[in-house]
Amino acid sequence: MMTRIGQAVMLHHGGDREEAQGRFLVLWGEIGEDGDPLHRCTLAHYMADTQEDPSAELAWDLRALSAADELTDTRLNQHHQSLAVRGFYPSLHLNLAADYVKLGRPGAARSHLRRARGAVGSLGDDEYGNGIKTAIARLEREVGEGSEEE
Repeated sequence: MMTRIGQAVMLHHGGDREEAQGRFLVLWGEIGEDGDPLHRCTLAHYMADTQEDPSAELAWDLRALSAADELTDTRLNQHHQSLAVRGFYPSLHLNLAADYVKLGRPGAARSHLRRARGAVGSLGDDEYGNGIKTAIARLEREVGEGSEEE
């Protein structure tokens, strides 16, 4: 399943958003709402990126977060030994913050940015970790320190 998800991701990164989206939907149908949390989290995370509608993107990112909450390190290590669930949260919360910015909900965006910032300690000092930290800082500057009102 992870290979098939990865193939759809490559389609999307190659510029074929619609084909990737179609494949993700087929795979989601196979996985199901109650399927393996690793598969659901991964697929929903990438499916969100294929959405043009910010509300649909938010819905998929919320599915990814929900699946991550069900995921265990034991299950994750069956896929890859070096991964830990806690390392998923900075990116998941960053994506939700970006969704809320697009939807004009700065208070919700700031809430998820705080969660993302609070979870960055789980990231390595590598290209991926530094990229997430940079993206969090960039979005924090964009959202600013204004009112918490939505």
